[in-house]
Amino acid sequence: MATDQADASEADTYEQFETRVQRISNVGNAAGVLRWDQEVVMPDEGTPARAQQLSTLSSLSHELLTADETGDLLAELEETALADERAAVVREIRRRYDRETSVPQDLVEEISATASNAHPTWKRAKEEDDFEQFAPTLEQLVDLKREYANHIDPDADPYAVLFADYEPYIDLETAERVLERLRETLVPLIDAVQESDAELTTDAFAGQFDDDDQEALARDVLDSLGYDWDRGRLDTAPHPFSSGTQFDARVTTRFEEDDLLGSITSTIHEFGHANYTQGLPDDGYGTPLGEARDLSVHESQSRLWENHVGRSRPFWDHFLPIARERFPELADVTPEEAYESANQVHDDNLIRVEADELTYHLHIVIRFEIERDLIRGDLEVAEVPQVWNDKYEEYLGVRPETDAEGCLQDIHWSHGDFGYFSTYSLGSVLAAQLYAAAEADRGPFDDEIREGEFDDLNGWLRENVHQHGKRYVTPDLIERATGEGLTADYFLEYVESKYGELYDLEEY
Repeated sequence: MATDQADASEADTYEQFETRVQRISNVGNAAGVLRWDQEVVMPDEGTPARAQQLSTLSSLSHELLTADETGDLLAELEETALADERAAVVREIRRRYDRETSVPQDLVEEISATASNAHPTWKRAKEEDDFEQFAPTLEQLVDLKREYANHIDPDADPYAVLFADYEPYIDLETAERVLERLRETLVPLIDAVQESDAELTTDAFAGQFDDDDQEALARDVLDSLGYDWDRGRLDTAPHPFSSGTQFDARVTTRFEEDDLLGSITSTIHEFGHANYTQGLPDDGYGTPLGEARDLSVHESQSRLWENHVGRSRPFWDHFLPIARERFPELADVTPEEAYESANQVHDDNLIRVEADELTYHLHIVIRFEIERDLIRGDLEVAEVPQVWNDKYEEYLGVRPETDAEGCLQDIHWSHGDFGYFSTYSLGSVLAAQLYAAAEADRGPFDDEIREGEFDDLNGWLRENVHQHGKRYVTPDLIERATGEGLTADYFLEYVESKYGELYDLEEY
């Protein structure tokens, strides 16, 4: 009888806790819709009101999470033997609770308001190619995020504290080791590619392409890959992104009239993100069980679809005929030419989101090093354009001529997102590891991709990644899905094999 009463008490406590967690989640999801609206359709003069709205929601979420009631419920539940899924929810909320109770509410509101106002400032500075317009706001954000990190752990590296906001279960040292290994391996590979005499087709998608027709083709891409339109939509944004929940996972892309391939790969990339979100369990909505497992895993899904599928030979066997229906001027392009153009390695690219699969990671290294030094106080904001340009010249052999194509090209710092960039490379590494594990389990996917059949691959991802939400911490999720810990081996084997063949590199 006493045991039954204890079980009933535990169930009641957990129900109260889950209800509170769902309220916090819903406030955050509402803020996400407002942020989507701000970047996609909000009128230009809407910022003052939107900044206040987002600040209020951020404050409300913070109040709910850090309230004494939340702490009391956590403490009570941590004293009981919970089922694994419930224990995972408690673990994730405990981590958030501990971090947010360390940060004063007025600082949370100030960061939110500053970031909301920073977006139009960054946008205008980029349009007018003038870093000095954005510099005071960037300096304010750097100072605020340093203060934020200091409240959480005054004895820790502030950049490691910020990195943990995006990747809480992979430490900064691991990220640094991965980036160092990629840099050491990719630089000589890229040098060998640039010295190669191989003649790849690089102009398969040259021409001028109407935006409306590109949008129609983007919808064809999403249709082909299996995007659920009943739970999503497609729009445009200056910097493509996806956002939402399993019930409403939206995709944005962008169109340049002379870059059809860019719109295709961007759309596939954002599909990967949205597909992960749509694959989260419905019954976990409102709790960590229905949320994505942080940014490295999220990025693994977008990079897997963009690169291992969208830049593969079989994909162009499948998709080129569809593209020809929209653009008859591609009639003479062969799938092999499309494949080569989709995988050319650029020797003069300055823009991260337009970078090829190899040089992309040096773009990440540059951002990682600069923002780490900014947060640690080893670099002044005023020095960013010069240091940025110097690093591009050193690592990539090119030098930006403008701030717009240099340090103002990315949106992330205007959001206060310091510690974010390395997750792109971690995601690429994990994508290769997951794809290799999926093929080891199900067999090669080439024939299925060539026929436009993606259910088997997506089913494996649903089973091994998506359905778990945040039930497992990142290293455990990777171990369960692939049978081993995070390793760069599969990514490096993949790119060395692929580009060694494309560019006739004997040493690879």
